[in-house]
Amino acid sequence: MPEVQEKKHTNALAQETSPYLLQHAHNPVDWLPWGEVAFERARKEQKPIFLSIGYSTCHWCHVMERESFESEEVAAVLNEQFVCVKVDREERPDVDLTYMTYAQAVNGGGGWPLSVWLTPELKPFFAGTYFPPEDRGGRMGFKSLCLKIVEVWKDEREGVLERSAASMQKLQEHLDDEQRHHEAAYEEVTRKVYDDIAGSFDYHEGGFSGAPKFPRPSTLLVLWRLKAYLDSKKEESDASWSAAMAKTTLMHMAKGGMHDQLGGGFHRYSVDGYWHIPHYEKMLYDQGQLLTAYLEGYQHLDVGYFAEVAKDIIGYCNRDLRHPDGGYYSAEDADSYIDDTRTEKREGFFYVWKAAEIDDLLGKEEGSIFRYAFGARRDGNARPESDPHGELTGTNTLFRAYTVKKTAEFFKLEPEKVEDIITRGIKVLLEARGKRQHPHLDDKVLTAWNGLMISGLAKAANVLGDKAHLESAKKCAQFIFDKLSNNGRELRRSWREGASTVPAFAPDYAMLIQALLDLYEASFEIKWLKWAATLQDEFDAKCGDPEKGGYFSVSKSIPNSVLQVKEDYDSAEPSPNSVAALNLLRLGKMLADDTYRAKAEKILKLFGHSLSKSPFSVPVMVCALDFMQHGEMEIVLAGSPGEAGFDSLAAEVRKRYLPHAVILHADGGEGQQFLSMKNEALGAMKPVGGKAAVYVCRNRACQAPVTTVEALAKVLEPTPAA
Repeated sequence: MPEVQEKKHTNALAQETSPYLLQHAHNPVDWLPWGEVAFERARKEQKPIFLSIGYSTCHWCHVMERESFESEEVAAVLNEQFVCVKVDREERPDVDLTYMTYAQAVNGGGGWPLSVWLTPELKPFFAGTYFPPEDRGGRMGFKSLCLKIVEVWKDEREGVLERSAASMQKLQEHLDDEQRHHEAAYEEVTRKVYDDIAGSFDYHEGGFSGAPKFPRPSTLLVLWRLKAYLDSKKEESDASWSAAMAKTTLMHMAKGGMHDQLGGGFHRYSVDGYWHIPHYEKMLYDQGQLLTAYLEGYQHLDVGYFAEVAKDIIGYCNRDLRHPDGGYYSAEDADSYIDDTRTEKREGFFYVWKAAEIDDLLGKEEGSIFRYAFGARRDGNARPESDPHGELTGTNTLFRAYTVKKTAEFFKLEPEKVEDIITRGIKVLLEARGKRQHPHLDDKVLTAWNGLMISGLAKAANVLGDKAHLESAKKCAQFIFDKLSNNGRELRRSWREGASTVPAFAPDYAMLIQALLDLYEASFEIKWLKWAATLQDEFDAKCGDPEKGGYFSVSKSIPNSVLQVKEDYDSAEPSPNSVAALNLLRLGKMLADDTYRAKAEKILKLFGHSLSKSPFSVPVMVCALDFMQHGEMEIVLAGSPGEAGFDSLAAEVRKRYLPHAVILHADGGEGQQFLSMKNEALGAMKPVGGKAAVYVCRNRACQAPVTTVEALAKVLEPTPAA
């Protein structure tokens, strides 16, 4: 057994629970966590704060750590001249959002690691991202930059303090000015978002940009709503093209290297425009959103392959990301050790294959067939533009280069034979891969990201008809209730070997409330809807702006906040305001309470300029606007699970794509009593003639109840737009 070496350095981060902070606990840099200890020291010693923000699966964060933060020489400068603070952006999205907003404003862009220098009053005065350790190619190195900042701080301190305070005031004024109320016209927004998406679409490979190419699941969600709307308007050409853009993108992503062809799940993004070579980290928020996107694709197109992709996302998450009690971990790293010595890490090493390795495992004949199908070449399959530093030379990232049919034709074999070879090959290679050094697992449980996963699982239970997925969703929600709240209240942001002291932020409330609404519709357990309503009240109190509307990303009670931001951009994660608008509209329909709708309308007016000018950047908010325009359908199932006809009626409702409906349950008991407190009509809905019945209501007028699947199918058919 190898001898465990005593660490030369240990700093204050050793007492933290964040995996990212713990990664830096033995740097020679005297890191402190974000908090009053660091701030008081900066004020007392009148030193600037060097703030470094990253996350545990960030490749360039690892690079900067190796090059600079593990350097005794660099650490000596940092420790002498600055108060050094490390932040896990996933644990403290408030800190990240504040200083990333500043970095983007002054530099025109940002990323991680985020490097920011602050005054002792926490006002930023310089920001960047990754810096090389030494001056390189005309770019100032990190050490030189630190020394230059020290010089400026000593010689121009008063000016730095004045400029930093003024810049933050101007930035706040700019943010406030951007959010002046404007009523976005639905027709104009719909046309513009369609044109913007179509204009950015890659006709050949799918996706909505060149390299690097991101999955953008929220764009896929709005495409299906566009299709439904255009169908209702009898605009068949544009409706078909909406579906084609979504289908092409889903298909190319699934067959590409961004999709783990052996173990399931998706990597973060593709570094090229072909979906071949990914950035190899895997994030829970991608899995949850892409799960929903593939299920909606399956609902629309009945492409069985999309259902299989959805199942393998769930399989991956349950196998590699699930806590024994049901919550889901955050991410897996892109980098992994190249051998058992655990001395060198390389991006993607866990996932890539040399051609000879495949042949050794499968035999030369079957290996060549497998390699042909998955695009694996003897000289490797990473194109130079996909691998500019040559790190993947001679290796292969597996992607579906050829179908079973094409492969069978090339080798003059029966398709069934090729299918067997591919199935066996996947099993053998996955087993062999499991013996490699596994990438680092970030095993903290984040409320917001688990909310996205619960929504995906609830939809999977509905669309695929598999109760196991519903049980996984319920178990995850219970995990959050038990470990990340105080009996459903005082929601927390993260958990790892105990709940963090950090309270929940706007994304946590928005994504979890959405998840609970989805879980109620999938299970008809009233406790989830009640909890959603409770959390919405707490969200309003902690983050809401009752005067102007919308939600600040940070609770108004959190100290040391130097910028108040209301997010609207739907990026890798949907914005909390976009999701909140949709949640409020759904709650308003479910609970027959127009105060929820009024709050949603305020959000949509607050971000009306974004909706009108750049709807492509706020696709989830476009979905909320679409729901407000068309969301007038209530579907009420009366009866009990297991009763005559109930389960088949429920299955017929749940399998359908119904973006403008809420689904409720008149159970004759506690749930119906709760729902009918403000919705008297629902209180009277009962089974008919001893049979389960479905009441479909549009625009507050209900049709006669139906008791058969055939009759239900007819009343659920979409109605043409006026």
